Amino acid sequence: MGHTVILIPPQYVKPFVRTNKNDWNDAHAIAEASLRPSIPTVPIKTEEAQDLQSLHRGRQLLIEFRTATINHIRGILAEYGIVLKVSAQKVEQELNQLLNDPEDTRISPFLKETLRTMTTELAGLYDKVKEYDRKIEAFAKENPICQRLMTVPGVGIMTATVLLAMVGDPFRFKNGRHFAAYIGLVPRQHSSGGKNILLGISKRGNTYLRTLLIHGGRAVVRSVMMLASSDRELKGRNAWIYDLCERRGKNRAAVAVANKNARVLWVLLTKNEAVYDPTGRNSKQAA
Repeated sequence: MGHTVILIPPQYVKPFVRTNKNDWNDAHAIAEASLRPSIPTVPIKTEEAQDLQSLHRGRQLLIEFRTATINHIRGILAEYGIVLKVSAQKVEQELNQLLNDPEDTRISPFLKETLRTMTTELAGLYDKVKEYDRKIEAFAKENPICQRLMTVPGVGIMTATVLLAMVGDPFRFKNGRHFAAYIGLVPRQHSSGGKNILLGISKRGNTYLRTLLIHGGRAVVRSVMMLASSDRELKGRNAWIYDLCERRGKNRAAVAVANKNARVLWVLLTKNEAVYDPTGRNSKQAA
């Protein structure tokens, strides 16, 4: 019929809804928003990207179940005056010790059987998460783009594969700065009257991808601080990170590294022959 199908983010359609919400007003708002050239559209993912995204979402769901089970076990034992440590690994160790010690009478045999059932379920969740990890790792090994993305410090298998699944077409971003803004790694603005006021990061875009990039940035910061503590000379990127940690703190430095990594990753996604350059040339291209 000659129509061009586009997807519009719902938050951009809502301002066009008049008075009460109904099908007529919703259709009018969608039609009005679709005619505005300034409103961005949602890119349509490829089948491969959707498959990879489903894999990551399934893994995240299992991790949430695992965390909920651990917290439930800790909550039950806390009612009996037994406080387990927060670490998941420590919880597993202390729980096994508690259940396998016949001389420990702090809990009844009935409760021990209940906890053994939960422990079996918890072990199954660990195995399922590992199975998802193996599938994601196998995909990353066979994908040359993932291999190039993983050459950037702070970018591992999870970050590289999520990037391919969530971003879609990287050429829709003008430059690396726009890509970092899309992920939510740039400051929010509250400016008026020519006075620029910058706040914390906007936290827009995909939360999962942004979290992985910041975790990767935190790992890079940790390695740089370890190098500094061993009295080794820091140069280039490492010197910049160390100076930033001293001036603004480790958390801000981790976000700054995530922002810079996002820009470099955009270059690697848009230029097939580009490779990570630790001297920072990719970062200059991304700006």
